[in-house]
Amino acid sequence: METYYHPHDLRKFAEMGKGNKELWEKFMAYYSAVFAAGALTEREKALIALAVAHAVQCPYCIDAYTQASLEKGSNIEEMTEAVHVACAIRGGASLAHGVQMRNVVDKLSM
Repeated sequence: METYYHPHDLRKFAEMGKGNKELWEKFMAYYSAVFAAGALTEREKALIALAVAHAVQCPYCIDAYTQASLEKGSNIEEMTEAVHVACAIRGGASLAHGVQMRNVVDKLSM
């Protein structure tokens, strides 16, 4: 199936460093530090990343953090729950922005 996102392109991520090696190295140092164990385990961070990947709808990130979550010891139930958390937050944010709509309606209905 032909799609805009090609799973094999994820392997080309490092090629982004070709345009500016210095910035790439700084990003990778930061990225590595973020995903290292700290107050949260690497497993917990992978689950958070999986949820965020779904919220921002990045197919490459979904692929990468599905794999990372599995490699770090998560199971399908935990991963599915993380995706539902992202869904609830994204849906809740849409509803919360409904206040803006109501404010405009109230203003224009006066």
